[in-house]
Amino acid sequence: MGNNTNLRIGLPSKGRLSDLAGDLLKQAGLRFRRQNRSLFARVSDLPVDLIFLRTDDIPTLCAEGAIDMGITGSDLVDEAQADVSVRMPLGVGRCRLAICVPEDSPAESGKDLAGARVATSFPNISGNHLAQYGVTPHLVHLSGSVEVMISLGIADAIVDLVETGSTLAANKLRILEEIGTYETVLIQNGKCRDRVTAERIVRRLEGVVIARDFSLLEYNIPKSALSAAEKITPGFNSPTINPLEDQDWCAVRVMVKRSGVIDAMEQLETLGASAIMETEITNCRL
Repeated sequence: MGNNTNLRIGLPSKGRLSDLAGDLLKQAGLRFRRQNRSLFARVSDLPVDLIFLRTDDIPTLCAEGAIDMGITGSDLVDEAQADVSVRMPLGVGRCRLAICVPEDSPAESGKDLAGARVATSFPNISGNHLAQYGVTPHLVHLSGSVEVMISLGIADAIVDLVETGSTLAANKLRILEEIGTYETVLIQNGKCRDRVTAERIVRRLEGVVIARDFSLLEYNIPKSALSAAEKITPGFNSPTINPLEDQDWCAVRVMVKRSGVIDAMEQLETLGASAIMETEITNCRL
């Protein structure tokens, strides 16, 4: 599997999270080729081996030292109760974990589930959450789909990941309460083989993740309105301002939160700005 001093990173072997993780690493400059669904791949130009694993095994294998770092769901890290550190959230794969009951259930919160049968793939998270109410349910641990367990008579409630809610409606379920929100994270164990390379990986991934939240906004503005424009687009540290041939005008280049770009463009236009352009940022170092 390559040099045993190489940094080992565990990636999901299949599914949507596998594609997200692979794309993220490639955007961060980690070049690799996985051949024929192989379990291993070598990164070019860096002492890094990639190991493709079941997503829910990654937290445990990282804690045990089989891999140094891994990309997995924070829900799976909590469920495994793995002794790892979360180096950074990766801004993808967000989901909600919720307690769900039949639409006609009289239950109003988790405290009403004393003695109930609760089907879930997350027995540790579920048990810890309900313990806050002093409730000890009968947990039915299942690894597959749990939405149908109530209609099959296996459970009185379920704890599952919820996305749109359409699956709940189809199974005549409602959310009783949310346990938490989770997302894809980069984890690391305490006995990392190569901490220098690990830090390089973290910085590279930070560059990609942060860039996804920002756009580069460029516009021309009369100098008389520059102060007001800077209040709208203050930038990360400060905007870049360059003179134009017309001495009464200047050009501004600034990073703006992508979610606020349209609003900023409208406000700048009202101030008299022109040639307002948004450019996507694919990578950055701040």
